[in-house]
Amino acid sequence: MTDQLTRSQQQQTQPDLPAVGARAHGALLAARDHLLSLQHTDGWWKGELATNVTMDVEDLLMRQFLGIRTPEETAQAARWIRSQQREDGTWANFHGGPGDLSTTVEAYVALKLAGDDVEAPHMTLARAWILAHGGLESTRVFTRIWLALFGEWSWDELPAMPPEVVLLPKWAPLNLANWGCWARQTVVPLTIVCTLAPRRELGVSVRELRSGRTPQRSSDPWDRAFRALDAVLHRYQRYPLKTVRRHAMRRAAEWIIARQEADGSWGGIQPPWVYSLLALHLLDYPLEHPVLREGLAGLEGFLIRERTPQGTSRRMEACQSPVWDTVLTVQALHDAGLPADHPSLRCATDYLLREEIRVPGDWAVRRPGLAPSGWAFEFDNDGYPDIDDTAEAVLALNRVEHGRPQEVHAAIERGLAWMRGMQSRDGGWAAFDADNTSRLATRLPFCDFGEVIDPPSADVTAHVVEAMSLLADREDPAVRAGVRWLLANQERGGSWFGRWGANHVYGTGAVVPALVAAGVPANHPALRRAADWLEEHQNADGGWGEDMRSYTDARWIGVGTSTASQTGWALMALLALGRHASEAVRNGVEYLATSQRADGTWDEPQFTGTGFPGDFFINYHLYRLIFPLTALGRYEQAVNR
Repeated sequence: MTDQLTRSQQQQTQPDLPAVGARAHGALLAARDHLLSLQHTDGWWKGELATNVTMDVEDLLMRQFLGIRTPEETAQAARWIRSQQREDGTWANFHGGPGDLSTTVEAYVALKLAGDDVEAPHMTLARAWILAHGGLESTRVFTRIWLALFGEWSWDELPAMPPEVVLLPKWAPLNLANWGCWARQTVVPLTIVCTLAPRRELGVSVRELRSGRTPQRSSDPWDRAFRALDAVLHRYQRYPLKTVRRHAMRRAAEWIIARQEADGSWGGIQPPWVYSLLALHLLDYPLEHPVLREGLAGLEGFLIRERTPQGTSRRMEACQSPVWDTVLTVQALHDAGLPADHPSLRCATDYLLREEIRVPGDWAVRRPGLAPSGWAFEFDNDGYPDIDDTAEAVLALNRVEHGRPQEVHAAIERGLAWMRGMQSRDGGWAAFDADNTSRLATRLPFCDFGEVIDPPSADVTAHVVEAMSLLADREDPAVRAGVRWLLANQERGGSWFGRWGANHVYGTGAVVPALVAAGVPANHPALRRAADWLEEHQNADGGWGEDMRSYTDARWIGVGTSTASQTGWALMALLALGRHASEAVRNGVEYLATSQRADGTWDEPQFTGTGFPGDFFINYHLYRLIFPLTALGRYEQAVNR
């Protein structure tokens, strides 16, 4: 773990303020120019969204199941998968993280499918590690579903999830509205796949990965109860009410088809996309059917190919983030001194105005009378605008002087009204839905693949509070309820948990500026504790970092190798409190100025974005540029004020 820099040490190593300012200004200009150069002609910015190799493995397995896998794409994907193997033979879920059993098993399967010799050193290492950590028997449910598709695992040994779940009314437990949007999009097609329980040929076997051990079962009463429910569901799977089952399968297929996006995806994310294609194929939709044809063609846009000394490699993005990257970039550039009427910002505004969603989505189940608005994360995801993107979008639009001010103002007002209507009863805001807090689904044996519900979080709530405070009325009852929620959910040490970014540094970096914008004084005890927490967790090099293991191991909270993005978050919080002349801020700015590359960017192999805390992590390639630039711009504004 990284050594921390004490306040006395910071004071002794304090750089000279004018020198720091000069270096910060140079770094700002270089970063700003580089970021401007990355804008697409259509107005958006998009960096790669990197995850782990399960995306590539499951794409190959899907193609094998559908009978469309080619030797060329297999070889290209295998090169990428091999390149990500660690020295101990494993594959991790984030840079520098520990080996992950399910990810390592899936990578091994893909490489064996690609023809790698099982006695080759890299395969031997992987196999030994897998067996030492419980083998196939200890993998997650999703991994074992893929194995069952090819006869390498028994469907009878998997949790049951009947398609009748789509028929449950919205007042019933476990109805679809009680699942997070990403989970419901994944679960519905999987109910079809697991009910039909197909088996196709893989061409290889991985029985050598069985350890022969039975994983220990939880003794928790709730877990025992849900295992009993699973036994009942298995019996029903064998002897269903045939008319109800046929109706449920038809409704599930209709539900899936109705949610396909314009680019062929489902929700713009890989897991429901893959499972929806499998489910419809198993229901006898031919590959030439428009839904499947467009779905398969759309995957091409999520592939990244690179030339390597070994040949072309191919990797898949789990998702793409053009709206998110653009709204954050607009704010960063404005903070860095770019004029509000700069052509780049006006072009970005045109793009954002086109991206506003004006049709209702699944969120309307809980908010049926709310006028639709909002922005999604992806190029195409009209069914699921998210509250976080919407908050940042209205903040970005407010930073620009555009030739159509009435259109911009109207879009901001619609976005604010939609966010206000999406507030949960407890005063917080979630990402996609309101009051999506029932924890029953999290207890199902089927649900070991990450978060399956969407409760309010500190980071999303903070972004909404900030947007509504700056653009509407900070005395609005909705804002005051959001402030109370944030104050009530501060961690004991003074930080806030980060749901969508790593982790307490991200949460704290979002909440502090929001509370200040909402009128909470900088000397409020909660804000003093937050500032103290940040200063206590500054690294010896002046930066901040927090490892993804902080989600599962408290020893890592606020601890990790310094990164540009996390340093930016910490500085944004401290600058919001007026601490621009403090030792901590000067050292943080100095870290950014001296660690910048010659091209204006920063190195950041670490993952600082979060999909599912503890399970799925993201390296947003533009975070390493956007957030340092934002912090440097706000620092320069503060010292020149």
